[in-house]
Amino acid sequence: MICIDLEASGLARESYPIEIAWKCTESGASDCFLINPDTVPEWRYWDECAEELHGIEPEMLQREGISADQACFRLNRALAGKDVISDAVEYDGFWLRRLFGACDIRQDFRLAGLESVLSAEERIQYHFIAGAAVRRHRALQDVEDLISAITAAQSGVEG
Repeated sequence: MICIDLEASGLARESYPIEIAWKCTESGASDCFLINPDTVPEWRYWDECAEELHGIEPEMLQREGISADQACFRLNRALAGKDVISDAVEYDGFWLRRLFGACDIRQDFRLAGLESVLSAEERIQYHFIAGAAVRRHRALQDVEDLISAITAAQSGVEG
């Protein structure tokens, strides 16, 4: 199972991804990176409330972020042909489409929701577990929390 999480400049239609992380439960392989929005001219929207949640400042993205093109290539190289699990398919799918669309690059992996790995009963259990957890709003930490909650829901153990 491979899980993914994205952090963004906000929740508005003009928002864009600023941090992406994924992790594979079987191999332990993972990746996490920031994206420099200056590499996409139309990416200007910034929500200060979102910044308060994730703690990522625009200057940090300019200093440490990779280009949007590099982000697409890096994701495709690692995840090509795979199903990748998200607990927020609508949001994560929107930001992935914004990323790959801005670069005119085809996304070579599929985004899937919790229903692809959890039964209806397990999804109820997952929501109780995830709802009780503190969401840190940094992509790699949130991916690890997602994996823990899925594993706990599958085993029927509250965590």
